[in-house]
Amino acid sequence: MMERKRAALGFAGDLEDFNPSDWAVGAPARTPPEAQASRRVAEDLGFRSREVVPPPAGGVGEAKPVRRRRTGRNAQFNLKARPDTIEDFCAVADANGWGLGETLEYAVSLLQREYGKTRG
Repeated sequence: MMERKRAALGFAGDLEDFNPSDWAVGAPARTPPEAQASRRVAEDLGFRSREVVPPPAGGVGEAKPVRRRRTGRNAQFNLKARPDTIEDFCAVADANGWGLGETLEYAVSLLQREYGKTRG
C-alpha cells in the first residue's frame, strides 16, 4: 500500500511559532439570569408567556354532554343555523333524552303532520 503525502496548505510555517499560552484568556462566560428575573422583565415589556396555565378552579362552566349513540343512522346532514336555534334544538333533545338525530326525526314527523307530506 502506498502512502500519500499531505498537500501543503501554505501555513505550516506559521504554526511553528504558535504558543497557546501567549494568548490572553477571555472573560469567563456570564451566568444566565434567574428565570424569575427574566420573566419579570419580559412582563414589564409586554411579552406574554406561552406556557400552559391551568384553568382557575370553579366558575369554568358546565361541560357540554357527549352525544354518541349507536343508532344505525349513517347519513350525514349539515346545515347552518343561528346559534339560538341550535341551542333551542339541543335543549329539546336534552329535555327529552333524545339524540340529535332522533330529535330531527321527531321534528320532521311533526312538520309533516302540521303541513302535510310533500314528497315528490
